[in-house]
Amino acid sequence: MAEENENNQESSIVQKIKELGQSNVPDPGTSPVHVLSIIGQIEGHIQLPSKNKTTKYEHILPQLIAIEQNPKIKGLVVILNTVGGDVEAGLAISEMIHSLSKPTVSIVLGGGHSIGVPIAVATDRSFIVETATMTIHPIRLNGLVIGVPQTFEYMDKMQDRVINFVTSHSRIEEETFKELMFAKGNLTRDIGTNVVGKQAVEYGLIDEVGGVKEAMSVMNEWIGKEAENDALHST
Repeated sequence: MAEENENNQESSIVQKIKELGQSNVPDPGTSPVHVLSIIGQIEGHIQLPSKNKTTKYEHILPQLIAIEQNPKIKGLVVILNTVGGDVEAGLAISEMIHSLSKPTVSIVLGGGHSIGVPIAVATDRSFIVETATMTIHPIRLNGLVIGVPQTFEYMDKMQDRVINFVTSHSRIEEETFKELMFAKGNLTRDIGTNVVGKQAVEYGLIDEVGGVKEAMSVMNEWIGKEAENDALHST
């Protein structure tokens, strides 16, 4: 009987890894902080080839709902190392993270490019390590594009959604962000800007330079204050 339970537990873990890319869904155990990874390419409505390392938005959104509903989870740390991906999927994840009632912190490690930028700034506090980079560029459309004015109007509106979200959830000015987005000569054969570590903080895109230690210090401070407030109200 014990062996059967152990086999079932192992099977459950394997299934979680297969479906969600991690062994622990929102069940913090002894830790009140849940860690969510946004890695590789953010996959939207179109399934990417199996050789691509992806973060599937249909896996992330239910996890965020579970995090919000789980009273044992007191905070969320989002770790980003992404090249970007589907714009609408990225914005959906960003809005979900921002709408959580629990404290949230993001850490950009390696890269937080393209649509990874809105996700990075969606949290209450954002950090970036010194060697990490963030690429800011105009949106693109893949596949067949109909060359009519309506197509370009649609792209402008979608681009405005990204710009508005980033500028309203960070300290960067809209004009500055647009200048970085449409800069020429910074990227080889492309339009946009690649900012590294401290530059992202100087532009006001990210709050602070730091990594896991700094992010967890802030999170633990917030959780401690919340616990104190709960204790005061209970008395």
